[in-house]
Amino acid sequence: MRKNVSEQPGEVDLRPLSARSVVLSLLLGAHPPQMPVKDLVRAVEPFGVGGSTLRAALSRMVSAGDLRRAEGVYGLSDRLLARQRRQDDSVHPRTRAWSGDWEMVVITATGRGPAERAELRARLTALRLAELREGVWLRPANLFRPLPDDLDGMAQRCTARPAGSGPELAAALWPLDRWAADSRALLAHVARADRPADRLTGFAAVVRHLLTDPVLPPELLPPDWPGAALRSAYAAYRGELADTVPQDQDQDHART
Repeated sequence: MRKNVSEQPGEVDLRPLSARSVVLSLLLGAHPPQMPVKDLVRAVEPFGVGGSTLRAALSRMVSAGDLRRAEGVYGLSDRLLARQRRQDDSVHPRTRAWSGDWEMVVITATGRGPAERAELRARLTALRLAELREGVWLRPANLFRPLPDDLDGMAQRCTARPAGSGPELAAALWPLDRWAADSRALLAHVARADRPADRLTGFAAVVRHLLTDPVLPPELLPPDWPGAALRSAYAAYRGELADTVPQDQDQDHART
């Protein structure tokens, strides 16, 4: 059985804060995900990004296909809108009561190259499935989300009820202890962070971590699972961040 594990449990995954990452953090958290340039200039100032640096970053992001610009308003591209939807689902996962059933996806297509196989693995992982063995992916059937139709051409889907202990199977499929340890380290880090830039960096790491949460039913989780605490901390931060953006955007940000 395979697990996606980090090098060190309890390690905080911080990444350098660039003008691009500040802009993306603000827009990915905004609904609708767009902002006039004059508002962006004011919004990024608390994070140490000046106006000339921001405008250079916006130009590069438009050229790279990260943003679209129309009449002085910058918004996310289609590719990043899809990322926003994944991020929203990670922060507010849509779940249902678990009946004991598991989703199973068995890969049947052959002849795929390494790049195609890697892309498929990434897609299945993003769907919060885990690989039991080569080509066999599972997860509890507790999510309100359909599997993409185009999987039918390369896989068989079915519902299963594995024999044995559900919690033991979940612990074998996902590195639950490591995920929990990393979550607690992130909670401690953001509680200590004082400067706006440090808090933004810390909560960007929180969002990346939530994207890897398997969102299991409570029956399969270890005691004191920190997923809800991490989501609550991020929700509180979104309210805090709303105070740094122009007034006409506050209500949209506060809903994220």
